[in-house]
Amino acid sequence: MSEPRTVTDPADPRLADYTDLTDVELRRRREPAEGLFIAEGEKVIRRAVDAGYRMRSMLLTPKWLDVMSDVAAAADAPVHVVEPALAEQVTGYHVHRGALAAMERRPLPALTDLLGPARRVAVFEDIVDHANIGAAFRNAAALGVDTVLLTPRCADPYYRRSVKVSMGAVFQVPWTRLETWPTDIETLRSAGFTVAALCLSEKAITLDELAARNAERLALVFGTEGDGLARRTLAAADEHVRIPMDAGVDSLNVAAASAVAFYTTRAR
Repeated sequence: MSEPRTVTDPADPRLADYTDLTDVELRRRREPAEGLFIAEGEKVIRRAVDAGYRMRSMLLTPKWLDVMSDVAAAADAPVHVVEPALAEQVTGYHVHRGALAAMERRPLPALTDLLGPARRVAVFEDIVDHANIGAAFRNAAALGVDTVLLTPRCADPYYRRSVKVSMGAVFQVPWTRLETWPTDIETLRSAGFTVAALCLSEKAITLDELAARNAERLALVFGTEGDGLARRTLAAADEHVRIPMDAGVDSLNVAAASAVAFYTTRAR
């Protein structure tokens, strides 16, 4: 274990990974380019380590030193100890959980490698809200989804807020980014998947009807709450599917819709 070192200067280069964490645009560009992501809080850090991600460093306030000592020892990474006020100055917000870790990203797997063992796949198209992506991953982990696929414009699952909302589920569910969406639908279909697009189309069957078919391999495709799925995506899908609703409500938040769909169509 590296000896914990107290840092008192917010400009200390050892803290560079943790600067301006509230600047979404900056971090969204910087973190993938530098191959890092930030894990926040004891549970999330432990889950990242347990999933095999390599730690670059930890930033702890003094009261978290003992709590995280076993993680630090196992990771063999520098441990920077700072007072809460300094942590806030560096990161841009009050780090109330008192523990952050800079972790190294891993290369994303190839689509075909993920599809081999999968029976249930979730595809998210152009979901740019980090909280929705995090919640969707948590739903996927809890409700039997084997793989998550993201179109190029989707938010980064490794962004701090996504990781936090997912409670570390982004480390559990295999995922990758699609490169030629919606052409990738042909790859899904060739692998034996029924591709079902969640939408409000006039030709949509109900989610219950889809579930009753108990497809051996099923890919559920979700779009944004406002615009929905792109026309090309809808045209390429095998089925259009809707969740029946009451009280004049026509749609759910994408995270809520994914939870309903994952549970209803889980593999039996």
